[in-house]
Amino acid sequence: MRLNQNTMLLGKKVVLVPYTSEHVPRYHEWMKSEELQRLTASEPLTLEQEYAMQRSWREDADKCTFIVLDAEKWQTQPGATEESCMVGDVNLFLTDLEDPTLGEIEVMIAAWDRRVGVGTSLLAPLSSLRGVTTLGLTKFEAKIGQENEPSIRMFQKLHFEQVAASSVFQEVTLRLTVSESEHQWLLEQTSHVEEKPYRDGSAEPC
Repeated sequence: MRLNQNTMLLGKKVVLVPYTSEHVPRYHEWMKSEELQRLTASEPLTLEQEYAMQRSWREDADKCTFIVLDAEKWQTQPGATEESCMVGDVNLFLTDLEDPTLGEIEVMIAAWDRRVGVGTSLLAPLSSLRGVTTLGLTKFEAKIGQENEPSIRMFQKLHFEQVAASSVFQEVTLRLTVSESEHQWLLEQTSHVEEKPYRDGSAEPC
């Protein structure tokens, strides 16, 4: 999405950078995992298809995608590449044409302890990108497989509440309605996050 193509978010445990061609090979290796395919309801793609998907996502007007990096590894290991520090991704989809105030959140942690820093990787794009004001969003939803209890618990800790369940798709829908108090809470939770310029392949650890 053009909104975040030049934006990098630095947190205490994670760094979020735009999804670029540099990240595709490792992302492709992740998505060979049958477990990740099941948890994300994804079909396996060829490497060429992954590159095409990345280019499409980069230009897409209704999708905001960040790659999640291990902040400690990226900032403390000299010469560490972004690809070597990748642990997952976080997405914001703006696909409900009937409700432009609704954004769908999706988080995938593939190469890290999934209990560590995941909340930050979710919260940062919500508040640091000023999604509530810049995009006019007031509601966020997450659709999660019913058996993915760790992910459900994570979203619930972030004040998401279950609003629907589908036996057909075997998933639950959790929603966060951003009131003034919730907006302030989100900002407080991510007060440590720095928003900095990003350029493909040239971002330097701080």
